[in-house]
Amino acid sequence: MEFSHVSVLLNETVDSLNIKPDGIYVDCTLGGAGHTSLVLSRLGANGRVIGIDRDDDALQNAKEKIKDERLITVKDNFENLKNAVNSVGFDKVDGIIMDLGVSSHQLDVAERGFSYIKDAPLDMRMDQTAPLTAYDVVNRYTERDLARILRDYGEERFAPKIASRICSARNEKPIETTLQLAEIIISAIPQKFRYEGGNPAKRSFQAIRIEVNGELDCIPKAIEDGADILNIGGRMSIISFHSLEDRLVKNGFQKLERPCTCPSDFPVCVCGKKQVVKIITKKPILPSEEELQYNSRSHSAKLRVCERV
Repeated sequence: MEFSHVSVLLNETVDSLNIKPDGIYVDCTLGGAGHTSLVLSRLGANGRVIGIDRDDDALQNAKEKIKDERLITVKDNFENLKNAVNSVGFDKVDGIIMDLGVSSHQLDVAERGFSYIKDAPLDMRMDQTAPLTAYDVVNRYTERDLARILRDYGEERFAPKIASRICSARNEKPIETTLQLAEIIISAIPQKFRYEGGNPAKRSFQAIRIEVNGELDCIPKAIEDGADILNIGGRMSIISFHSLEDRLVKNGFQKLERPCTCPSDFPVCVCGKKQVVKIITKKPILPSEEELQYNSRSHSAKLRVCERV
């Protein structure tokens, strides 16, 4: 299946980088390569884009779609941003993009096991060579751990009920497919609350996907490493899609802008920690009304930008 993905906040994200024609830019989540393609269109002959992704489909798509020697692809998790950049011969870069969402391709290709409306084996791995799958989480985690994941990563208020129902069902036979899991989740939610805010399985599937891919654990380190390799004046632009991600991005930027850990009543700073970035977006940039109309997956997107000082 062709790799299909509509990039969210495309122009806003690339515009926010203040592209220099001879600059070095990193797309930490290559995905459908929409952001990368637009960055490349603004670069001169000496500019480069380092495209990082852990999904082989995304990397293969980029190589086929963008036949451009200025694009350098690296298979890795963006958590290893600094090492990935170093591995292709660069120490510093002029801009960084992170799109923290799941790609449309991953959602639309049923066999990847991300969708709660298409039947497929429980998988949800962004890197299909990784050992942990959604099947493992659903069938082998304890009831307590399942409830914690659903609560913390899905913000699911019926997490204990859902975890209990999953464990009861798997005691009879393993839960093997996405629709089996979705039906179990839905059955655990009281009828009057089932269709508040979209599909009732959405939050639980999000939580399990985050656990499988370690998505939230990656963000703080990637932000710190990203700031470390940015040239002065270089920018980092991050798109998040739910409150957990956005909170980590917001807090990560604030920590770099105001790193001092001295008590507030100290007359002068003695910890020695200096400002690393300045925050460009005091409030996140949201999709335009036009984008919301043609790309339904942009509805929860937020873009935050900081600049190296």
